Amino acid sequence: MSEALAELAAHIEMKRPDAVLASRIAFGELTLDVVASHIADVADFLRADGVCRFSTLVDITAVDHPTRERRFEVVYHLLSMYQNHRIRLKIAVGEEDMVPSLVDVYPAANWFEREVFDMFGILFSGHPDLRRILTDYGFRGHPLRKDFPTTGYTEVRYDEAQKRVVYEPVKLVQEYRQFDFMSPWEGAHYVLPGDDKAGAK
Repeated sequence: MSEALAELAAHIEMKRPDAVLASRIAFGELTLDVVASHIADVADFLRADGVCRFSTLVDITAVDHPTRERRFEVVYHLLSMYQNHRIRLKIAVGEEDMVPSLVDVYPAANWFEREVFDMFGILFSGHPDLRRILTDYGFRGHPLRKDFPTTGYTEVRYDEAQKRVVYEPVKLVQEYRQFDFMSPWEGAHYVLPGDDKAGAK
């Protein structure tokens, strides 16, 4: 399998030297680092090329690395049912950068790109309908960014007296912030890491 993937990587790098920055094989999968501006061209090549035939876009996601100059890494997973290969494409994206949409190459990219936009705030140029897909209209922020607070900014609840949905700033009582990490094995006849609290009582 690794030999076939190595041959595939060599083929792609030979055909698209302008777009592929690096390749590696790990855990039985091929990963290519691609120039962000060429992602649509590379995806189209991988779909149409007779050696590759990556006909299926499985997923698009992203990873937030706040300390990097290019903060985000957009990750594409493709499947070739004809060759029984999977490939992962990665592009580095800055906070203000726009990523070319893959909707014209893979129509399935539509909702995937909307999800990445909603969760990370990454913009896709050429997308036909780039709007939030998982969060509510008027939602503030992007929940999968590392700097997004775990409690969010707004609490949404239905107010019975007003007979409508009410948006309020999040207010946490102090008790919510204190946790007692008691081991679930408390009372057992053996000591596991974390059980020292149980013995202290």
